[in-house]
Amino acid sequence: MNGLTFTRGDVDVASRVLTASAENLVGRGQELWTPQSLTPERLNRHYPQGGWRVAWRGEEAVGCFVLLDHDPLFWPGAPEGEALYLHKLGVHPAAQGQGLGAALLREAARETATRGRGRLRLDTATARPRLRAVYERFGFRHVGDRVVKQWAVSLYEYPVGRSASDKESQ
Repeated sequence: MNGLTFTRGDVDVASRVLTASAENLVGRGQELWTPQSLTPERLNRHYPQGGWRVAWRGEEAVGCFVLLDHDPLFWPGAPEGEALYLHKLGVHPAAQGQGLGAALLREAARETATRGRGRLRLDTATARPRLRAVYERFGFRHVGDRVVKQWAVSLYEYPVGRSASDKESQ
């Protein structure tokens, strides 16, 4: 997978990747997250430490995301146990343009299947058509729009197959 390895739970490194990505977007006039919202302390307040995945190419952290078991804020009423929820997917600016976004999505989908969930879900800013197109090209299906607090978000869902271990047992 693009020569990547993944580690779990390293919120400090995830914070550095996300902050670099956020600062890059701010510099291009495309703010998605404020850099000050991405400190390890703030991330720990909103996301479980064990949910973080950091992608490494050699010694360099090149991307990250966090997976949640449930997401009642953005997906209220969704039955627990049917999906994992993807948040804070980011690629370090020094590694952008190398297909890493898709590699991170593949890893999240792989883990979703391995954990026996049938769907990977996410929300993204409705007003970001280029970002939405990334998810749609990968195969996510737009399933609705909502306003959560002050954010207009689009909800996406990706069906995942059974885990590789399930397929091998047949």
